Amino acid sequence: MSKIVFDIESLGYPLESFDADTQTYLLRFADTAEKVEEVKKNLNLHPLSAQILCIALYNPDSQKGKVFYQSDTAEEYSSTDGSCQFISGTEEQILQNFWEVIPKYDQFITFNGRGFDCPFVLLRSAKLGIQTTRNLMPYRYDADIHCDLLEQLTYYQTTRRFSLDFYCKSFGIESPKTKGITGLDMRPLFEAKRFRTIAEYCYGDVRATADLFRRWDEFLNFRG
Repeated sequence: MSKIVFDIESLGYPLESFDADTQTYLLRFADTAEKVEEVKKNLNLHPLSAQILCIALYNPDSQKGKVFYQSDTAEEYSSTDGSCQFISGTEEQILQNFWEVIPKYDQFITFNGRGFDCPFVLLRSAKLGIQTTRNLMPYRYDADIHCDLLEQLTYYQTTRRFSLDFYCKSFGIESPKTKGITGLDMRPLFEAKRFRTIAEYCYGDVRATADLFRRWDEFLNFRG
């Protein structure tokens, strides 16, 4: 069975970029300065209020990857070990490239993909008029199609949820968060035009997810 791991990074548009009615709607329950800031931060999480900065893909069998990322210049380069190709483009091009790749694999693997990445990519594509090529939200309880490791490690959310960083540290897997970057850093990195840093951080996430998948597959994937 061919496999691909993927992950996205997103960034919310500034609240002030929305029209007055939309701002009023988004802030309707924000009656304190702290709640206003929380609304602004949460704009990152929704495909109708945020853009995709990067999509990283990694084949755990071949140990090869591709990362499609936003940049203000057209560029293409490879990782130092030659295992990953980084390709810049617009958000539309990122999504088009993703939809060309994803149907080639039998199984796709994510961490919290069902709760975030998959619906985000689907709805963002629809908003931008990008043709989708695969259902990223298949039957929830069939990990042979979509293996969402957060679902598997919580037994479909019957036990406590933890972050990817926490699971990696708990299983002795190197976490990309140890380099001092998290998803909260996307805005300052993007505004500073550190596009490659965002792309390489996202690639670190899919590498870590692949390592976590191997551990789950060896010890917890009961195939009957």
